[in-house]
Amino acid sequence: MSADLLLGLAGARSGHFRLESGYHGDVWLDDLDGIFRRPSDLAPQVVALADRLRAYDPDAVCGPLTGGAFLAQLLARELGVEFCWTERLRAPEAGVLFSAAYALPDGTSLSARRVAVVDDVVNAGSAVRASLDSVTNAGGEPVAVGALLLLGPPGSRPSSIGRCRVEALAEADSNLWEPAACPRCAAGEQLA
Repeated sequence: MSADLLLGLAGARSGHFRLESGYHGDVWLDDLDGIFRRPSDLAPQVVALADRLRAYDPDAVCGPLTGGAFLAQLLARELGVEFCWTERLRAPEAGVLFSAAYALPDGTSLSARRVAVVDDVVNAGSAVRASLDSVTNAGGEPVAVGALLLLGPPGSRPSSIGRCRVEALAEADSNLWEPAACPRCAAGEQLA
């Protein structure tokens, strides 16, 4: 599935947006969960991403609710490993980068488990970063980050998040700016 098709399914639009990470960006996805309406259509992508993640020998796959968890469940089934998810506990604090908090459900233990953390689309990686922290706090060892689509500035998309390599099936351009350095704010453009 191409980046353009994934962006279309997710309802991508251009503009000036405040992202969960706290960054300002020029791409917004209105309907991320739309990617999962027909899971059978994703089967080839799930197999391809599972093949990439298999090299990291995960014991579990974890994803942030909702889209990341949908993908994690499909990947866990394909890999024959455990599935878990994180939920957002706290909305991001205005003006603070990466302040959203995600947590595993109470009682989830990942002690001594190698965990791949996945999300449907990764831009700045706020939900993935918070999920990696939760996995580590639950005793797990994050081994890789996976995504169907990786967004980011042309030529400088992240190849890793934290200590984990990013495995993405497709990539597309998007720009991210710290609020104080946002050229759209400087030009007087209001956030959408």
